[in-house]
Amino acid sequence: MGAAWQHAAPNFLCASEESPHPMPEVMVKADTLDSENRRFAQTPLRQPVFLNSVPKSGSHLLRNILRMFVPVEQQYSADFIQWPNLQQHRGAFAPARPQLSWGHLFFADASAIETASARRILLYRDPYDWVIARARFFASEQFSGNMDFFKTGALTVDELLTMMIFGLPGKAPSLNDIYELNAAAWLGARVHVVTYENLVTHVGDLDGPAADTFFASLLDACGIARPGDWRERVRIGADPAQSGTARANLTGVALDFPETLGDRHRALVDYQAPGLRALLGYC
Repeated sequence: MGAAWQHAAPNFLCASEESPHPMPEVMVKADTLDSENRRFAQTPLRQPVFLNSVPKSGSHLLRNILRMFVPVEQQYSADFIQWPNLQQHRGAFAPARPQLSWGHLFFADASAIETASARRILLYRDPYDWVIARARFFASEQFSGNMDFFKTGALTVDELLTMMIFGLPGKAPSLNDIYELNAAAWLGARVHVVTYENLVTHVGDLDGPAADTFFASLLDACGIARPGDWRERVRIGADPAQSGTARANLTGVALDFPETLGDRHRALVDYQAPGLRALLGYC
């Protein structure tokens, strides 16, 4: 990760459509985790590990934590792997060359087959909170694409939140479209589920017994033997300064987004994606 700035294309395509618009880009400042990683003794992976997530669900947080437990040479940093670029990055899942990779990948025949040799981790967050996180990110300077009207002030916060729920034709899929194949469908496959809420809670209380159990389970699911210095590694990887897309590092957000989703927009989420929160374990 040596460049001063990195670009990544987030997942905005619906499973059944090709967007006529260029894929948006995310501009983030490069982190220093490769050099931090080399301060610790690393044990090589024996099996590929794929960190799959719903966009804006703490993808960089989980990735950065686990990067502290895997040799730099085994980290597949070429791109966030997604449905449009899956065939370009099939090598990330090669059993003969185990690597840690990450992305936002739809569940489908090709993705299930290509990742079959990997240990799959699935990360998502409460859809109610995701709506706010997605809108805030679109309104930031870190996001660049075909939705710059988010930054103009022409739309109210309520209108922007509604667009996050229902999507924008040809520009951004709906909440249900994203959660359906990025999260819900994977629950019918072989995955180890991590929720953003649990991840943040246990990062914030690393000395507690619940964190001990949580990270033991996560590392075991990745096929990683937990070292005695695991807490220090987690603290370094979880440092918000290492993530250009962390909320604290987003710049240029002029709108005042709520901390929690209001009753009306919660009702709209439930209308647009009925049963989703219950399936994901949120009610």
